[in-house]
Amino acid sequence: MKRTDFYFDLPAELIAQRPSAVRGQDRLMLLGRTSGAVEHHKMDDLPGLIEDGALMVFNNSRVRRARLFGVKENTGREVEFMFLNQAAFGEGCVWNTMVKNAKKQKAGMRYQFPDGSVATILDDPQNAGTEFRLLKFAFPITEEWFEKNGHIPLPPYIKRDDEAADGERYQNVYADQTGSAACPTAGLHFTEEMLGRLSQKGVERVFVTLHVGLGTFLPVREDQIEDHKMHEEIFTIEADVAQKINQAKKDGRPILAVGTTSVRTLESAANETSDGLIKAGTRGTSIFMYPGYKFKVVDQMFTNFHTPESTLIMLVSAFAGRENILAAYQEAVRERYRFFSYGDCMLIK
Repeated sequence: MKRTDFYFDLPAELIAQRPSAVRGQDRLMLLGRTSGAVEHHKMDDLPGLIEDGALMVFNNSRVRRARLFGVKENTGREVEFMFLNQAAFGEGCVWNTMVKNAKKQKAGMRYQFPDGSVATILDDPQNAGTEFRLLKFAFPITEEWFEKNGHIPLPPYIKRDDEAADGERYQNVYADQTGSAACPTAGLHFTEEMLGRLSQKGVERVFVTLHVGLGTFLPVREDQIEDHKMHEEIFTIEADVAQKINQAKKDGRPILAVGTTSVRTLESAANETSDGLIKAGTRGTSIFMYPGYKFKVVDQMFTNFHTPESTLIMLVSAFAGRENILAAYQEAVRERYRFFSYGDCMLIK
């Protein structure tokens, strides 16, 4: 399939630059997975749209302040880095990063960060010609260091600097496992009050962890989507969570994944077994789902509206059909829904 098969026109003013005034006060589109039928709701309506006994799966990864600015020692110019994850090799403390103006950031160059700490780019032939760089520090980098030096990594389509309010609003209320370079934003619509209402209805919930890196958000540059290679991301499923998911499948109860990262976690785990059951543990995934993929675990999906030609719109197209998704997105544009991370949401069932 071609990348352009997943393009749609989106007026710039529909790209949400800020969250709703009150968390959870967003619009919700209900999309029939097979019929393509669309209904317009509010997030407040969600409990009435979910079956009793459904199992909801959330990603509890928390966003770190992964966007940092270092001053290049030989020029005094500020350079922007996105810290993705700590590398599993190399002496000292080495981080995988994505850097702006990457062609000018070469091995041996040194950068000073706000607290005075210094890091050096390592030689990395594997990522030559890409925007990725290995950055080495002489001391371990802690979450306290990120809190002191970093910024909330708002997506590039949000055309403003991060603000104090983003420290709370660009986190899910249940997030407690720090490690993501971007928020699993489907969860931004949930409040403690909403989670309580779902529990009262008899909806079970469990948490998996997938730390969001560039595997989720790196643009598709190849004309043929089959040629796109996903970057690996790390996920964890605890033993009790795997047991609850497998039991729900055996009982015939619907599995509702909250966000594409939860979908990727569940399907990655199921693809490792011959019977499609979930296996607990921590490992990496580079799964890429596009039309033709057969889902093994996920029956329903709660998600945001995604960017044109992205792996995310390809994933939801695999789940509900490209024609259904593009028609629903056209309807969302006509109805002036707000798009992307701080925008409105969709329930597909």
